[in-house]
Amino acid sequence: MHTFLFSGDQRRVILAAMASFVEYTPETDFPIENIPFGVFSTAAEPGPRCGTRIGDTVVDLAKVAPTLFTGPVLSAAENAGVFGQPTLNGFMALGKAAWKEARTALQAGLAADNGLLRDNADLRASAFHPLDSVKMHLPSRIGDYTDFYSSKLHATNVGTMFRDPANALLPNWLHLPVGYHGRASSVVVSGTEFKRPNGQQRPDLEKPPVFGPCKLLDFEVEMAFLTGPGNALGEPISIETAGDHIFGMVLMNDWSARDIQKWEYVPLGPFGAKNFCTTISPWVVTMDALAPFTVPNEKQEPEPLPYLKHDDQFNFDIKLTAAIAAPGKTPYVVSKTNFKHMYWTMKQQLTHHSITGCNIQPGDLLGSGTISGPTEDSYGSMLELCWKGTKEVDIGDGEKRKFLRDGDTVVMEGFCQGEGFRVGFGDCSGRILPANKM
Repeated sequence: MHTFLFSGDQRRVILAAMASFVEYTPETDFPIENIPFGVFSTAAEPGPRCGTRIGDTVVDLAKVAPTLFTGPVLSAAENAGVFGQPTLNGFMALGKAAWKEARTALQAGLAADNGLLRDNADLRASAFHPLDSVKMHLPSRIGDYTDFYSSKLHATNVGTMFRDPANALLPNWLHLPVGYHGRASSVVVSGTEFKRPNGQQRPDLEKPPVFGPCKLLDFEVEMAFLTGPGNALGEPISIETAGDHIFGMVLMNDWSARDIQKWEYVPLGPFGAKNFCTTISPWVVTMDALAPFTVPNEKQEPEPLPYLKHDDQFNFDIKLTAAIAAPGKTPYVVSKTNFKHMYWTMKQQLTHHSITGCNIQPGDLLGSGTISGPTEDSYGSMLELCWKGTKEVDIGDGEKRKFLRDGDTVVMEGFCQGEGFRVGFGDCSGRILPANKM
């Protein structure tokens, strides 16, 4: 049973810890309160399939489905094989009723006082896997990927660096969630290595552009949401129903080649500077798991146009860190920020994305944009932390950086803190390999 506690004047519900028969520590990102969804495989069964994670145990959802998923949506004949698929797209498409049904059944089945799985040794032997025995895959087949630019503090920092500080935000920024279309094919799961990109740069404006490896490679602390049921072409998603289309969230690092970006981005925005790699965490944390951690939305001035207005809280207290590990070294935290600093909400992003009639599909990925806080140690990119190369950033053991070097690994983590438990995302990591010789 949950105990409901209240925090502060806003009466925000914080759930006290539940209990499961699966053992884990209070520091785990994946207690019974979480129940994320992901895609995994094992050496014995190499085909990817859907799972959940509790502590350091991965549960095969297709194998527990006949025992646990007896509700009206998931037990329907047409939905019987949804968890045996190699992506979560089919499950995402079923909508909120199915998501809630699955999460509720899993919490009940994994509870300490429920013998349904606890006392079925044969089923547990088949369906329960130690985390270190599985390989994680992308959670969905990402048809389209959009990245927004929705942190006012980040946008102000960048505008201050490259334009007049008094006019750091462009005229449209306070009126709509600015975004651009990214490259879905180069979205990779956490742990994937990637090569430093080559491209055109123009370091000296008095000389022609040059070609070669990016010299100003950067990370971006972001989060992203994956979509559920889509909308028909020409039929926008309203702000009132936007939440029904948001399945859950992941951590995201939208790696950026700053010198390539500086030369190419006018007039159409980033292209090659952003299309070489985007890393996401493998476990999708549902909006139901995050619901107890809502905080007030940022005050928006001027007031948004009516199609973007909503009064319900849809901002979240998610603590985020980014750490850099030089080759052979342990990760050293260089940024501590929080998702609550977002100016535009996910509902507003999705509504604006579809207002033209653009059709969203299950499993699409929509990124937040770099998340920066109000203090220097909460900036969400090296561009800000080194302030456009004017100072060095300590990464531990006497190492310093302005931008990222070959062999560096960036590790991002995030979690919400409850009473005696946390709901987290695991990590989102990637290591930089040398550029192709050209």
